[in-house]
Amino acid sequence: MSPSRHLTAVPRLNLRTAAPVAALSAALCLAAVACRGPAASAGAAYGTAPAAAPATMTPAAPAKDLLTVRKTGAGYVLATSAGRTIYWYSGDIKGSGKSTCIGTCLAAWPAVIGAPVAAPGVQLAGQLGTITRPGGVVQATYNGYPLYTYAQDMAPGDTTGNGVTGAWHVITGAVLSPSPSSAAAASLRDASPAASATPTATASGYGGY
Repeated sequence: MSPSRHLTAVPRLNLRTAAPVAALSAALCLAAVACRGPAASAGAAYGTAPAAAPATMTPAAPAKDLLTVRKTGAGYVLATSAGRTIYWYSGDIKGSGKSTCIGTCLAAWPAVIGAPVAAPGVQLAGQLGTITRPGGVVQATYNGYPLYTYAQDMAPGDTTGNGVTGAWHVITGAVLSPSPSSAAAASLRDASPAASATPTATASGYGGY
């Protein structure tokens, strides 16, 4: 009697179900590939992204501040383009590149901000310049002195800050312009009617600058 053979049954492939299953598997595989995003970088695992190339930054040029000559009760004085009288402070050191007016002083005597330029037609005898205050604020200067306005001057042409504490002064006289009346006239031609309404007065001398 020959030994019996144990045969393992081979499952029959059901062709009716195999084809749809294979198609479904292929579709799922393709979908997984299509939906997969770009490979994460090594740094992403630590919450960091690849460093971008540093942008080249160009320092911004300070804004321009037009200065003019205005006729006031104190004579022809240096003023802003809006007509506010400009002052210098004897507590500052000429040419030091610094302002000693800080804190509450600066609230009462706001700095003239920006690189100063003479308004069209205005010729000034002094030299315009700038200093840089703490924090990077650019302040205008005239003949090496930082320039300020006065918070208590309520209207263009006011000079109520002149002589305050004996230390605050308008800029007038020969140090202002070789011909202040001509400079003022040139300035007023470019000003609005409201800004050009100024008191009539003769130019006064100016010392201590």
